[in-house]
Amino acid sequence: MNVNLKLLYLILPAFLFVAGCSDDDDDSPVTPAANEAEMLVEAMEGADGGYLNTSCPAIVKADEVYSDVTGQQNYYLIDVRGETDYTAGHVAGAQNVSIPNVLAHVQGINAASYDKIVIICYTGQSAAWTTAMLRLSGYDNVYSMKYGMSSWHDDFDKITTNSSNQYAGDFVTTDFAKPAAGNYPTLTTGLSSGQAILEAQIAKIYAEGFGSSAIDASTVMSDPSQYFIVNYWPAAHYTSMGHINGAMQYTPKVDLKSDAFLKTLPTDKTVVVYCYTGQTSANVAFILRVMGYDAKSLKFGTNCMIHDEMAAASLTAFGPADIKNFPYE
Repeated sequence: MNVNLKLLYLILPAFLFVAGCSDDDDDSPVTPAANEAEMLVEAMEGADGGYLNTSCPAIVKADEVYSDVTGQQNYYLIDVRGETDYTAGHVAGAQNVSIPNVLAHVQGINAASYDKIVIICYTGQSAAWTTAMLRLSGYDNVYSMKYGMSSWHDDFDKITTNSSNQYAGDFVTTDFAKPAAGNYPTLTTGLSSGQAILEAQIAKIYAEGFGSSAIDASTVMSDPSQYFIVNYWPAAHYTSMGHINGAMQYTPKVDLKSDAFLKTLPTDKTVVVYCYTGQTSANVAFILRVMGYDAKSLKFGTNCMIHDEMAAASLTAFGPADIKNFPYE
């Protein structure tokens, strides 16, 4: 046998063995699949904790808006009510823009040139939801008007008829502990940056509309156990005023952070957030839905549940003093 051929027979098995080992035992690091939710939360919180943990809710009172209307006029007012209601009466200078068109409208004006862009609705709730959308979209000078047109003039009051004490007997004082931390919701946008995922999620939740982010007290109270209920109040009020049976207390601007209790929210159950009036919870519901949670704001908050008790305790309870009866066009 040729010497070169003998040498080839000796070398070839060793080569094949080494090549096989290289393929089978490759221990080079494998890049894990990106966790979109973590990227999103990191982008939303930023260095300062983000809108949810700093400025939420961004609200101005009717008095302030009236002062601007009759003074400097450096606020840009957007009335998101239906055209018929807008025509029946609105704040002087307010532009009538439907909620689905608000973002495009704001993008079309020189938003930074105004001290504040104020969103006005019927009761302050859908305006608060819209404000959260605009804030997350980068417009830091956007605010909702507290109580909406219900506070501007009694001709437009839609809160008084929705104020009630009907559930006062159903509130409890039991302290319900938060569950152990779990995982964030699973997001599958396919995008590779937190900012891109944020923009996609904002567009998705915005397209769903405010109705998808809201729930009536009667629905929740028919069976509270169906929901994960967030009492978005200071701890002292959770204790002193009582709360919905099963509700867990989350301190505003403190607890819904990645390094606090955000991950204690479930990903497999509807999260109902309630506050005093439904305005703060509308902000929070939009933000949580962007994160991927099935979150809803309890409409009118505890104003429609324990209104008289709140008023007696000097908490935020809508009443005659909140209706300013300012002139309108």
